[in-house]
Amino acid sequence: MFTCRNQSCGAKWDVSEVDIHNEGQGLLFRCPMCGARNYVEAVTQKDGALVYKQARD
Repeated sequence: MFTCRNQSCGAKWDVSEVDIHNEGQGLLFRCPMCGARNYVEAVTQKDGALVYKQARD
């Protein structure tokens, strides 16, 4: 679950509800509600699966 970091928004989103991509400043998703940029990190698990975690500000 991801949370929009925009103070006035704060919407919560599941990974399947957002589009994670790189806009030249690293991996991020834009909040579907307000459009704010929210950074994420790609983590490879021991079994080889790629998962995304929200980056801390």
